[in-house]
Amino acid sequence: MTQVLELGLDTFGDVTTGPDGRLLSHAHVIRNVVDEAVLADGLDIDFFGVGEHHRADFAISAPEVVLAAIAGRTRQIRLGSAVTVLSSDDPIRVFQRFATLDAASKGRAEVILGRGSFTESFPLFGFDLSQYEELFEDKLDLFAALRGQDAVTWQGKTRPPLTGQRVFPPVEAGALKTWIGVGGSPESVVRAARYGLPMMLAIIGGDPARFRSYVDLYHRSFAQLGQPAPPIGVHSPGYVAETDEQARAELWSDYKQMRDRIGAERGWPPMGQAEFDREADQGSLYVGSPETVARKIAATARTLGLARFNLKYSAGPLPHDKLMRSIELYGSKVMPLVRDLLA
Repeated sequence: MTQVLELGLDTFGDVTTGPDGRLLSHAHVIRNVVDEAVLADGLDIDFFGVGEHHRADFAISAPEVVLAAIAGRTRQIRLGSAVTVLSSDDPIRVFQRFATLDAASKGRAEVILGRGSFTESFPLFGFDLSQYEELFEDKLDLFAALRGQDAVTWQGKTRPPLTGQRVFPPVEAGALKTWIGVGGSPESVVRAARYGLPMMLAIIGGDPARFRSYVDLYHRSFAQLGQPAPPIGVHSPGYVAETDEQARAELWSDYKQMRDRIGAERGWPPMGQAEFDREADQGSLYVGSPETVARKIAATARTLGLARFNLKYSAGPLPHDKLMRSIELYGSKVMPLVRDLLA
């Protein structure tokens, strides 16, 4: 690879258990997430992303507010969403919030825009799920226009038009860094290319190599436009401990609990130990010792030609102290090993 791979962390603010085994309050979890980001910054981790959800098992519904709190306690780590559900938000307000975060953090803000794999925000904010695709297309088109930071004249189908209107505050140093989150459809890949935006692949199961066709499609789309392709990133779950055996033993029950809860809503069968082991061995679960996790990240980076890899380090009720140790190992051990492997 010709560039240094950026290595980041993502969390959804999963509601975790405390020392007594009981679930912590949402407020406590949010404060813990801020502490986790501060630790990541001290370890020179490149990026820290927080997801947006509107349900009881995740504490973060307003990523920009949490990121602003993190910005005030950190010095260099880049800060962004993972993802922002643009379909059920106002693109002008999203732009303003992240432009404000960018100002407060002295240019460290990013946004990853997506349609969202969870749909709770649609009824909550009064949007019709039958417009799932149309809302995202329309709002992404407006957001792309806002990134130019000129007066905007725009007309779409799902909100009133704009005529020569400015949006404040402007981003201080150029356009706001904006990614498109892609969960696995060719249409999403082509959409990212159409707007000239970097692509963040959410790979949460199966062999990462199966996404190579999307990478190739992305590059072909830019070639047809006569432009170089922007960076590609991957978001995948994982957990780091001192040994492979310890990492799997500590992660298994909490990961299964999270996976089975979401799976029950989507009609998936419960996860068995064999499926967990298969994902750890050959799939998109980056769990193990620093050496094991580093080798797997490096292999994915080579296969897909990545510029960034974000480890989704939280996993259901997995406790804060274990998350902190995983972050410490990721920053102090995994990152240098990955870069050595890719040098």
